[in-house]
Amino acid sequence: MPPEEEEPLAWSEPFAVAARLARQSSLRTVDRNWAWGGATGKGVTVAIIDSGVEGTHPMVRGRLIESVAVRVTEESDVVVEPEPDGTDLFGHGTACAGIIVGMAPEVEIVSVRVLGADLKGKGAAFAAGLEWAIERGVQVANLSLSSKSESLFPIFHELADDAYFRNTVLVSAANNVPVPSYPSLFASVISVAAHAEPDPMRFYYNPSPPVEFGGWGVDVPIAWKDGTQIVATGNSFAAPHIAGLVTLIVSKHPGLTPFEVKTILTATADNPIGPQPSDVASPPRKPTADSPSTSTA
Repeated sequence: MPPEEEEPLAWSEPFAVAARLARQSSLRTVDRNWAWGGATGKGVTVAIIDSGVEGTHPMVRGRLIESVAVRVTEESDVVVEPEPDGTDLFGHGTACAGIIVGMAPEVEIVSVRVLGADLKGKGAAFAAGLEWAIERGVQVANLSLSSKSESLFPIFHELADDAYFRNTVLVSAANNVPVPSYPSLFASVISVAAHAEPDPMRFYYNPSPPVEFGGWGVDVPIAWKDGTQIVATGNSFAAPHIAGLVTLIVSKHPGLTPFEVKTILTATADNPIGPQPSDVASPPRKPTADSPSTSTA
């Protein structure tokens, strides 16, 4: 007989031990006050996988605690290097960080730079950056970018599963154009598109995925490169609004699984009774970039 396991696997042992299955938080009464009332993001680390984060930007409020840059060498090796200065080559990642910090002022931000000054990047760098963030143990990762590469589908699928079972919530912007992109289409990921109502706390659940949630993403005042601010539109800026809410939820209820977090978002969404508004953003002026493997959303 094989040696006894200290923690028997679920598929080989019955769910008989109540103590092992006890949960820290009950989901029996779910409203916004229970979900995130009084939360500040304290105790939560969010990875911004993007073009970098400008740590000195006023809207980031000094919440950047670590930065790394991911690059692909000429030999196709992927290298993750510390980046102490916290630079943003474009402004896109700083925008996402500023939105999240604005909603969760005590959050800690980790920047994973995978996009260059042209807002383009290699899919392999994106995947490696996501893997690094999951291994680091961040509770939330904001992905305002996507890959259209079918060859990377299995890699992102595996990473999404890995994040799910490690309790890292992936919040991913849907592509601004109606084409399949990853990892936003995976069921374990919280996928986001934009609506036009100027309220960071207003969001919608879509009962007909693939895109599951709508957050504010039209004419959003955002942080930008070199300490500046602009107004921009796109799913890229809707995703960090949802990531900010996720940060508040996880801050108030440590230990929740991604499944539970998504359930809480669904239960607290603003969906009105009756016809649903047309919430998908049309972003003609938002900076976008495409490459054979990776694009912003």
